[in-house]
Amino acid sequence: ECPYLILRVRRDNLIRDTLLQISALQHEHEDLKKPLKVIFKGEEGIDEGGVQKEFFQLIIRQTFDLNYGMFTYEEDTRCFWFSSTALENAREFNLIGKVLGLAIYNSVILDVHFPMVVYRKLMGIAPTLEDLKACQPALGRGLQQLLDWKDLDVEEVFSRTFTVDYEEFGVVKSHPLKTGGDLVNVTNENRVEYVNLYVRWVLETSIALQFTAFADGFHQVCGGAALRMFIAEELELLICGSPALDFKALEDNASTEDGYTRDSEVITNFWEIVHAMSLEEKKKLLFFCTGSDRSPIRGLGSMTFVISRNGPDSDRLPTAHTCFNHLLLPEYTDKEKLRRCLMTAINNSEGFGLM
Repeated sequence: ECPYLILRVRRDNLIRDTLLQISALQHEHEDLKKPLKVIFKGEEGIDEGGVQKEFFQLIIRQTFDLNYGMFTYEEDTRCFWFSSTALENAREFNLIGKVLGLAIYNSVILDVHFPMVVYRKLMGIAPTLEDLKACQPALGRGLQQLLDWKDLDVEEVFSRTFTVDYEEFGVVKSHPLKTGGDLVNVTNENRVEYVNLYVRWVLETSIALQFTAFADGFHQVCGGAALRMFIAEELELLICGSPALDFKALEDNASTEDGYTRDSEVITNFWEIVHAMSLEEKKKLLFFCTGSDRSPIRGLGSMTFVISRNGPDSDRLPTAHTCFNHLLLPEYTDKEKLRRCLMTAINNSEGFGLM
């Protein structure tokens, strides 16, 4: 019996190939818990971790692409949410749940931006108004204002019924929050019920099909007693890594190749520039080099990070193999040029940071 879960996929058909092969294992959940090896058809690469990491990066990027239609994006929170109109994507949502589980088993940090309520729901915790405020701040504040209103009668001021209006493919639709809800006005007496039903509709009912498929996929890989040992915040850390960034620890653990040493002038200048960066700039650098702006759960000091000499001084920008946490740096002759080229690269990395 093979000790690995081996996926053979085509780059131009990544989601379908992965879906077909993982679906074939639906009655053999233990296979999903084996170490993952990925083979891109027609390529020679041996998967020693880099190919596997690239696979996760690509599948997350494709499924979270807004044009794919599975998720929406909340600008205020910079988080993704399940599209309530994606009613024919149950298999894909199930796949994403399994991908998150596979990433945990294979110690791969994913560049996934979900609000905390997703992890709370995965742990079986019912959503609250506080979750909605964190997930969709404007809507949450509006409902809180309704609860807190003391000046005049709520029915007069807000003129609401027990319905929720939403847009579907450009058409505004109305959904009753309870039977006959369109005929029931929101009053001082029933506003708590209205808010509770509204929160439940947004965070549960309207995406029940999508989230159930997603959660089922996740629990098929990571369900059981071990998961119940974690709280939601710890589950997020397992999947997405930690927002705490210790770049001194990263420097101490970094290695150099192709002619550079720790004492090379370019390397010394590089770390001086990095330590002078703002937090946002450091996050951009980390994303440029690794494909994620967060650190592994054990910190940046536990992560492999390699800086290689990429030729003599030139006007070429730094590049990176994100799959291997590998930065390729020309031997720039002065610190200012290095800083300028590095900042240009990390501020424009989307689209060519992944190599």
